Amino acid sequence: MAAFEYRQATEIRDAFARHAVRYLFIGKSGAILLGYPDTTQDADLFMEKTPANAAAVEALRELGFALSDTEAAEIVRGKDFVQLKNGPFDLDLIFAPDGIGSFAQAWSRRVEVEGFPVCHPDDIIASKRAANRAKDRESLPRLEAFRDYWRQQRR
Repeated sequence: MAAFEYRQATEIRDAFARHAVRYLFIGKSGAILLGYPDTTQDADLFMEKTPANAAAVEALRELGFALSDTEAAEIVRGKDFVQLKNGPFDLDLIFAPDGIGSFAQAWSRRVEVEGFPVCHPDDIIASKRAANRAKDRESLPRLEAFRDYWRQQRR
């Protein structure tokens, strides 16, 4: 699968807005939207776990995801992690990311970038640190250096 592209983020943003889905870009895709100079193979979304977010199923189908009944049910109930590889790009829906207390907390710290709701870099880093996968541990120093640069630029 091709690397995550800005166009995909725009498509997600627009479809989710039409269906009033609350979410945050998280992971490397979120960091990239903040200006982090790297690539990733998929988009990662931190999804709010509410009945209203069941509308994500229709938004995803509109985007071209061929959701099975099982995947649709997992999204509606807010399964902790739903990985989609059956659409125009790879997408991970995360309802309970490691290292972040709640969606409400992350939402209150979010950063808006060109209409994209993005997790604060501290939350992206906390999630990577808590996941503790080898690839996350390897990227943490670069993410932390980017966060520090990002903070300096916002002053």
